[in-house]
Amino acid sequence: MESRTPPFVDDADPGFLMDRSAAVRLTQTAAERHVWLLEGLSMRRYAWLIAAAMAGHATAAHASDDIFELWVNPSVEADIGRGRAELETAHRIRDGRDDTHYLRLWYGQPIARGVTLAGGVEQRFTGSVEERRLLQQLSYRSGILRGRTRIEQRFVEGDAKMGVRLRQRIGMSIPIGRPRRLALVANAEGFIMLRATTALGQTGLTGLRTVIGVDYAVSDRIGIGLGYLRAHEFRRGAADRVGHAPLLSIAWSI
Repeated sequence: MESRTPPFVDDADPGFLMDRSAAVRLTQTAAERHVWLLEGLSMRRYAWLIAAAMAGHATAAHASDDIFELWVNPSVEADIGRGRAELETAHRIRDGRDDTHYLRLWYGQPIARGVTLAGGVEQRFTGSVEERRLLQQLSYRSGILRGRTRIEQRFVEGDAKMGVRLRQRIGMSIPIGRPRRLALVANAEGFIMLRATTALGQTGLTGLRTVIGVDYAVSDRIGIGLGYLRAHEFRRGAADRVGHAPLLSIAWSI
């Protein structure tokens, strides 16, 4: 769930052929623009944006294959040096389709107020198919608003090419009551395939994932989240796939 993820995971790392100081300046400038964009949106307009995303794809004209799923996301995180590391796991149990299990390791550091840059590696299994991913993510927040931009390099067993995918998520986390241990959360995330892992693979917008739920801080070290997740997969030349899942997340900070 969006707000369950630690601040640095709520991550795109240029890190190419440039000196370190220039890279830092470039990243900070981009990060500040993201924050300015968030601050420029009023709460009402942002709420309508998320509501439209969640309702719009639910009424898509394409036929869809709907299935029931269960998503469980335990994680553990700790401060290391100037940044923060997280070990995240996920178990996605599906009715009539292959289950997915993955292990993901993140490390990130704040680069500006409300902005964190992180990188990660992931190992996942969907049925008998193995996949590895490299991850870069820029996360940003302002008030109740949350956003993240993630780029993934995907290496799928049996596929000839490295896939590249962009994931953009926007959302909000609204505290409820005092002390502020409970929060209402909602977000929408688009999946854009920039480079498919096969020659005939689909590119462009391939998915939209929406979540609505609550997060609760049990203590300073333990947080839990419970919500409803809708995962819509857009398929070219075939019925779309839509997964409906209760989502349970548990985060432990050591």
